[in-house]
Amino acid sequence: MKRAIIIVLDSLGIGELPDAGAYGDIGSNTIGHIVAAMKNQPWFKLENLKRLGLGHIEGVDYIDKVEDPMGSMGRLGEMSKGKDTTTGHWEIAGIILDRPFPTYPDGFPDEVISAFEKAIGRKCIGNFPASGTAIIEELGKEHMETGYPIVYTSADSVFQIAAHEDIIPIEQLYEMCEKARSILTGKNAVGRVIARPFEGQPGNFKRTKNRRDFSLKPIRKTILDFAKEQGLQVRAVGKIEDIFAGRGITHAVHIKGNSEGIDRTIEWIKEDFSGILFTNLVDFDMLYGHRNDVEGYARAIEDFDRRLPEITGAMKNDDILIITADHGCDPTTESTDHSREYVPLLIYGKPIKKGVNLHTRDSFSDIAATVAEYLGIKAEIEGKSFLKEVIK
Repeated sequence: MKRAIIIVLDSLGIGELPDAGAYGDIGSNTIGHIVAAMKNQPWFKLENLKRLGLGHIEGVDYIDKVEDPMGSMGRLGEMSKGKDTTTGHWEIAGIILDRPFPTYPDGFPDEVISAFEKAIGRKCIGNFPASGTAIIEELGKEHMETGYPIVYTSADSVFQIAAHEDIIPIEQLYEMCEKARSILTGKNAVGRVIARPFEGQPGNFKRTKNRRDFSLKPIRKTILDFAKEQGLQVRAVGKIEDIFAGRGITHAVHIKGNSEGIDRTIEWIKEDFSGILFTNLVDFDMLYGHRNDVEGYARAIEDFDRRLPEITGAMKNDDILIITADHGCDPTTESTDHSREYVPLLIYGKPIKKGVNLHTRDSFSDIAATVAEYLGIKAEIEGKSFLKEVIK
């Protein structure tokens, strides 16, 4: 009963990629800058990630090395063009994109907005790049008075719709997102349409946990599709099901935050099945990276680190655990957007050698190739397997 458990610590980058300048991200280092900012905080330890080998990763000289790491380690570059959630996760699953999804630094064109307003039967407000928390403070009162949804974007390829839960109920907001998704095709095929519900009163608005992503369908088959086709289970925790538009998923659970995501992951690890367990923990990015909340981000990493022994302790004899990320989101920079960074690669399990340093690898898709080889999946995907280097 072989299983691959992939946990994505959303936005936990470990330093700028060589092409970071083309994305406006020179100097970005999500975890490196957090470590520097927290150096005088005794509660910030990362003891279990260090034990797995985090400090041995190439370029991560700002985290202490342990003498005998429990896992193997490396860092992954991103070959796809872009730095968004969809691009990162698709590459982890074996798709490399040769061109980025479209972005809208000046807002969406009239043809998109007109079609959207016609589809939902009302006007919308906003239509410019903004921080999600800032735009609801700016336009939330007008939204509550008019009932017009707030449309905005960011440096990423996203069409985001914010609405107060008392003004536009959740299910109605989701329906609006589905209509936007059907409109945003062809040259306007953004990576994700995102529902951004909030609550509260003017001056005290707060986004709720009912966010939902409506992604494009993957442009070709991923490791998830091939696994499902060959009779394996593919269990998705968090927004994984949304990112892959449900493709290749046999079981899915949506979560309200990292803690619940870890709980659900452990519950499924304890069950008997063969295949892939794919978890995204989004709080790092959504609650702290985009809000430039350095201490909040640090506490979220420490919370995950503290619970890591629960995850490894639940693993069965033939399980392998891969911990990685999908991009960066450095909370110490002026930007509130994602950053183009290397991501960590930590591999652990009874079948895995200890202390093998894979150094720097070219692509996130090496994860997909490795999982395919380990599980015996015949898959036409990108990536080069590192299994032979780390398997006992």
